[in-house]
Amino acid sequence: MQVQLIGDLGAGKTTLVRATLRSLGHAGRVRSPTYTLVEPYSLATETGLLELYHFDLYRFADPAEWADAGFREYFDAGAICLVEWPQRAGGLLGVPDLEFTLEQEGEGRVLIARAFSETGKSCLESC
Repeated sequence: MQVQLIGDLGAGKTTLVRATLRSLGHAGRVRSPTYTLVEPYSLATETGLLELYHFDLYRFADPAEWADAGFREYFDAGAICLVEWPQRAGGLLGVPDLEFTLEQEGEGRVLIARAFSETGKSCLESC
């Protein structure tokens, strides 16, 4: 499942990822992948291990950098991929299952959620 996170610097993308990981039972530290580009997490669930990868593509200057980094395998493995700054990969990521756009509104945030697949629609309906 691919979830693209859209928003300006400081909009709350990494905070949303932290909250998601906490809700899935992760008790450890949640680091921003700004410099590492990807942070992996293995989460124990009732049905086994859930692999989740948190990407931050902000530092990419060219979409080819995404392809050169070898990240495609993460997206093909049946894992959950949360991607900050997906526009930096150009169209190479394809259509996401979900897209969350975060916008600042005063002291708060507005979250706009859009589903682009049946998996994404199911996820939104169960939330």
